Amino acid sequence: MLVDGTRLPRRRADIGISGGRVGRIGQLDDATADRVIDADGLVVAPGFVDLHTHYDAQVFWDPYCSISSWHGITSVVIGNCGFGFAPVRPDDREKAMQSMTRVEAIPYASMQAGMPWTWTTFPDFLDALQATPKGINILPYVPVGPLLVWVLGYEDAKAGRLPTQAEHDEMARLLHEAMDAGASGWSAQRLLPSGGSAVQRDWDGTPMVSDVMHDETCRVLADVLRERGEGFIQMTMVSGNPKRDAEFFEALAIRSGRPVLYNVVVAYDDRPHVHRNTLKWLASCRERGIPVYGQGLTTDAGYTFTLEDWNLFDDAEAWAQATTGTIEEKLAKLGDPQRRPALREQRPYTATGPIEAITVLGPRTPQTKQYENLTIAEVAELTGKDPVDAFIDIAVADNLATLFFANPPNVSLVHLKEIVDDPYVVLGVSDGGAHTKFLTAGRYPTESIIKMVRENGMLSLEDVHWRLSALPAAVAGFTDRGVIRVGAPADIVVYDFDNLEVLPIEIAHYLPGGEWRRVQRARGYHYTIVNGQVAVEHDKETGVHGGQLLRRRDSSLPAAAVA
Repeated sequence: MLVDGTRLPRRRADIGISGGRVGRIGQLDDATADRVIDADGLVVAPGFVDLHTHYDAQVFWDPYCSISSWHGITSVVIGNCGFGFAPVRPDDREKAMQSMTRVEAIPYASMQAGMPWTWTTFPDFLDALQATPKGINILPYVPVGPLLVWVLGYEDAKAGRLPTQAEHDEMARLLHEAMDAGASGWSAQRLLPSGGSAVQRDWDGTPMVSDVMHDETCRVLADVLRERGEGFIQMTMVSGNPKRDAEFFEALAIRSGRPVLYNVVVAYDDRPHVHRNTLKWLASCRERGIPVYGQGLTTDAGYTFTLEDWNLFDDAEAWAQATTGTIEEKLAKLGDPQRRPALREQRPYTATGPIEAITVLGPRTPQTKQYENLTIAEVAELTGKDPVDAFIDIAVADNLATLFFANPPNVSLVHLKEIVDDPYVVLGVSDGGAHTKFLTAGRYPTESIIKMVRENGMLSLEDVHWRLSALPAAVAGFTDRGVIRVGAPADIVVYDFDNLEVLPIEIAHYLPGGEWRRVQRARGYHYTIVNGQVAVEHDKETGVHGGQLLRRRDSSLPAAAVA
């Protein structure tokens, strides 16, 4: 059953693949082949395209970029949120790796052991990606953070110094150089400290360099895309003034003439006005011809975490201070009674919801065993403590190894449907290579098919495959990808619709440096084909590395097609 990604009706057809591309579609009874795959009773669709992954480090030790490839993803974009590893001078490599340990929770030991660091400039980085085996396709942004450090120096970039005209000219030159080599555009996280929402901080609790960058720098980089007539921008921005943020996104899209991907459209079940206002704004952009697209957090993956690794309370200054440092330093700070008033006053309430709703999933000592499977609200009632004290006391008693579970902010099917009903919201913010010890959102394509199509009828198969493949491919400018048509690269998934399944969370120990991560596998993908080669067969990697580095300079897609 062919669902080709174009939103045309499904049809029964054979597909002939030759030279890594789709050669024929139709009734191919007369054809011969080196291999024939019997897809009777299965859905055949374009491989999924994931625009938000953070696999910049992991691709060097995991060619399949799991968990994404396990869930039918055949192409990913890296360099998200302004974070990455090029251009980086040798003396700054240590800081570059440190910068990813908290904001994206990628283990330092894995980066240190698994990254070859054979590059300095961004073109060198792309050459390193070209040379490394890849099970799926990679398209890179130029992350703004390394650009700022390269031009301003680390201290001035961290201080948020306004670049001089000469320094802005050098940033523009570097972006041109990177895009000449094949970059797809640029990305930035701008969680302005004045906005009170700096939920993703640097390793030492300070803002990321992109958080303190200036509007004028964004305009300079937007002008590069306008001059080139290609590329796109991905940005997260919170200044504390939603109207100001919306106007800035629009101004960047108008100035550059290129698509801008807004992160993130998320439904907070207790604050539905947030996503409703965002959807109204995005619809208004479309009506006015302004190419701002929203990327939706459409998975309901919760957070399984310990306070050894957790960073999503960082929007509260007292919590950011108390949860940075070594385990010993965190224990001392969290156990300090002098800090408790500030921690209670700045009661955590982020995308995960209130602290009272967190569940004690895995206590580690006899002292805390009695609280297993209770919410913090229930523990507080049982002990007579403030919920903040109840939460911290359990964690400290367990040496910060208590396993907690926080529900996602978007459990309501009603609110999910409101986001899904907007046909131009790109599905999934997977963070597939990030938040490795407490998030498994890379499962979102499988979850989308199950939850939005099979179980709740929010979308048709035709619509979900357009949303998972063709729409993100068009926004990113992937050459001919996201659809199955004659001449297109053969990135294809073959799966059992009725028996597709997301499996339970596991702990995997495949990371370098003796590190581990949480993963969720899928069941039901009979074949995932990347550039005509079978990468995953019956839910297992084949060891074939058919992925490509998709350099933007090789794109034959007209600029108008992605604008």
